[in-house]
Amino acid sequence: MAENNDRSTMSRRRFIRNSSYAAGGAIGGGFIGTLIGRNLLGDDQEVKNKSQSDAPPDFGHALMHFTNQQEFAVLSAATERIFPEDDNGPGAVKLGVPFFIDHQLAGSYGHNDREYMQGPFYPGSDFQGYQTRLKRHEVFDVGIKAIRNESKKDFDADFVDLEGEQQDKILQKFQDGDVKLKGVTATTFFELLRSATIEGAYSDPLYGGNGNMEGWMMKEFPGNYMSYLNEIGKEEFIQKEPRALRAHLKS
Repeated sequence: MAENNDRSTMSRRRFIRNSSYAAGGAIGGGFIGTLIGRNLLGDDQEVKNKSQSDAPPDFGHALMHFTNQQEFAVLSAATERIFPEDDNGPGAVKLGVPFFIDHQLAGSYGHNDREYMQGPFYPGSDFQGYQTRLKRHEVFDVGIKAIRNESKKDFDADFVDLEGEQQDKILQKFQDGDVKLKGVTATTFFELLRSATIEGAYSDPLYGGNGNMEGWMMKEFPGNYMSYLNEIGKEEFIQKEPRALRAHLKS
């Protein structure tokens, strides 16, 4: 994590530069068939004009993994520090990143489906990557609780009630591995949190993040087009309006 520049532990500019690999992807998938509601309805004016009571439920903003609202609030605050709102555009919360992560933890990504989950486990080399018997949803559960504990210990307040710089100091401890967690290193948890935040900001809106494709707009990423036959071979930069997967469902 970088030194505190403005409001964030790492500046938006640096995050966008380092996170190009995540554009258009999703952590683990598995939700295309189940994520319905706002993300599949699009911007139809008839839906906009419906009263709140008549509008369909927004399943994109319904919790699927977290049952403790306070822990979900901690997740939201942490992702916002990692990917904050600034002059370039919205931050993690407005992009729907916390709900994206919640949904992924409830699915195959969070439960490590089709992954080898036998030993040997950590401690091991830093080059071995994910080395723990805990599934990802368990890593997040352990990590979020630890963030709350560290906040109480260091500042006698919950993480969501801390100032931005204080939240950065807590998150820095996790990145540096200065917090002891059961079954996983603090650094592993932080890296999972960071990567999930970035992927939620840039994934297709169908997965619950990248609200209104504003993550793509900040990077001038065109999204999901079926072909670029009309653009192939052209030397000048071609700017295209972003297109989400849901657009193909209407065609």
